[in-house]
Amino acid sequence: MQGYEKFKELIYKKTGINLSFYKERQMKRRIESLIKRNNYNSYEEYYNAICKDKKLYDEFINYLTINVSEFYRNPEQWKVLKDEIIPYLMKDKKKLKIWSAACSTGEEPYSLVMVLSNFFPLREIEIIATDIDKEALNKARVGLYSEKSIENIPSEFKRRYFEPVGNSYKISSEIKNCVKFKQHNLLEDKYPDKCDLIVCRNVMIYFTEEAKEFIYKNFNKALNQNGILFVGSTEQIILPHRYNFKPLRTFFYQKI
Repeated sequence: MQGYEKFKELIYKKTGINLSFYKERQMKRRIESLIKRNNYNSYEEYYNAICKDKKLYDEFINYLTINVSEFYRNPEQWKVLKDEIIPYLMKDKKKLKIWSAACSTGEEPYSLVMVLSNFFPLREIEIIATDIDKEALNKARVGLYSEKSIENIPSEFKRRYFEPVGNSYKISSEIKNCVKFKQHNLLEDKYPDKCDLIVCRNVMIYFTEEAKEFIYKNFNKALNQNGILFVGSTEQIILPHRYNFKPLRTFFYQKI
């Protein structure tokens, strides 16, 4: 299918999303499957359609930003966060500044609140949570989740913070009130500063090496001295010293 380069230009102007920073083969395959599924024959036809049809546009953004998430994804890593990383960060601090970057539909920042509730009363917890996708953020604010997505949550938290609604589960406003959601583009927008912990998991695998370098360097600048970056299970950083990080535990990197 011809016309991908022009499509990238138009999408960047329209959305601020630079598709050149995503792995090309992977991204083209995703977009072309979407084009065919909606019965269009070219990038140009599809672009014109998403400019006119909000539902089609929202579907494109949602598909593009790969919103796949669940609570306590890879539970053993959340145990390390609770047992080792949070206590380490709290040695010299009474309050932590935490950013959940590329937070998708909210499972990750809400999981962070539940972990932090082992150390702080809920009224003292505040997580910054950002994503490029407005629709994903709207779903996060609603806080309605499938049974599968909550299966890794510790049973005491399931009982305390989730209410069955039909075949789904709604998270309590006590937890929701601890998270401030905001739209943010990791490749374009200013990063929060003075963070003690940044959580960005299962997102970097979609970016080119150039984009990863840009993001890791900016994460480093966004952290306090000795702050920690928590990454996903497929995203161990090769040669972290290039970005002024050192491994603290597997999937956890400390600013140096």
